[in-house]
Amino acid sequence: MNDYIRSNPKRRRWVYPTVYLLFIIINFLPLYTQMPYAPQDTQDVIINLLMVSIEPYQQFGPFFHIMTLLIVALIAIFEYKLGRILAAYMGLNFIIIALTQSIGVTAKYGFVIHTGSLITSLLLGFAWIIVAVRGDLEPSFKEVPLLRYLLLPLAILAFWSPLNAEVQPDFNPILLITSPDYGLTFCFTTPVFLYLLILFYPKVNDFAYRITAFNGLLYGIFNLTHFLNPQLRWLGVLHLPLLILSIYALLLPKYNKRKVTQEG
Repeated sequence: MNDYIRSNPKRRRWVYPTVYLLFIIINFLPLYTQMPYAPQDTQDVIINLLMVSIEPYQQFGPFFHIMTLLIVALIAIFEYKLGRILAAYMGLNFIIIALTQSIGVTAKYGFVIHTGSLITSLLLGFAWIIVAVRGDLEPSFKEVPLLRYLLLPLAILAFWSPLNAEVQPDFNPILLITSPDYGLTFCFTTPVFLYLLILFYPKVNDFAYRITAFNGLLYGIFNLTHFLNPQLRWLGVLHLPLLILSIYALLLPKYNKRKVTQEG
């Protein structure tokens, strides 16, 4: 798809809007629930699902933190050679998120499948695995514009995911390694991936990069509703890295193209 778009610049104008529209439709697919729910209760169903879906897998939280740190450290040493590994890791992580966060048994609605989240995460996972097979990602920390490092606190916040079971702030440093939200939830994992891709841009697969950022934007916007609930406002704050990094990632290609044009 990346080569197709590059070789057909006239078609670029409609390819991404069409793909984005398809993802919007996917994300508005109805949820599957064992017990019926009213359309206006959709957000309540999702919240109930997210409260229980990753509980059986919380012990794997340290794995995702350690693997991410290890891959970043290896990229600092071996650079481009880690491109396939990073892409494959992101792909597999999105697939894991699809099969864990999107499915669960709730007390209020019974067995629930977040259809849109499931399909979206699977598609992103397959996209990055294809990138890994093709070797279309060249990570390197050399020549990264210094301004991009200003986004690092947002990535750290998502990686840390400092909240407790009552959805209140918990800045215990141990959560930097043990928090189950990073690695098992889309909204806390994607900001870290996007931050790395922003650092490595433009040596990334443009298609996979853009659809990851666009879906991050969608979920960042969806989760702004948490600010309407006093009990969930901290959760809203923790979704700001996803929203901000997604917006930055989507604007970066336009800025980079303008810069190249001016230099040329």
